[in-house]
Amino acid sequence: MAEFEGLSTCVRCGLSETRQRVVIGSGPLSAELMIVGEAPGRTEDEGGAPFIGPSGKLFFTLLAEELGLTREACYVTNVVKCRPPANRTPTPQEIETCRPWLVEQLDVVAPKFILTLGNTAGRALFAYRSGIGQVHGHVFRSGAIRGIPTYHPAAALRGGPSVVEVMREDLRILGRVMATP
Repeated sequence: MAEFEGLSTCVRCGLSETRQRVVIGSGPLSAELMIVGEAPGRTEDEGGAPFIGPSGKLFFTLLAEELGLTREACYVTNVVKCRPPANRTPTPQEIETCRPWLVEQLDVVAPKFILTLGNTAGRALFAYRSGIGQVHGHVFRSGAIRGIPTYHPAAALRGGPSVVEVMREDLRILGRVMATP
């Protein structure tokens, strides 16, 4: 992808030493909705695309059921483009080192809306300090882009139906935001 030249061979941080591949992102560069997660997991590191494991399958089922959107209609990426060892949370330094790539993706795609999945992505884009339990479903702005944080689908896999229902409600809120000029 010429738009993100150099990203596939990035060695700016130590994550480059343990990854299999850089997980850049997927979806149309004209997408109105950008979905941003934390970092690739093992399945994504092996497969080369974000949210292709069990968490992604759950999330895109919810997105289709609540908003009628498919994965192919959205641009999907992560704050950090390489898998942290043992799927640990990326460090603040790793997030900052990778930030220029995310900023470039935001500039190229120029989405109207962002949905962040989990605290790491929400804090990186919307700069809140509270936990996801306090801010999920609230509307934030990142420049001219409106967005909403929700739980990471991995939390729903662990937390069960109650977390899934919260995510569904957050998606319905996003749908209302997207329908409002």
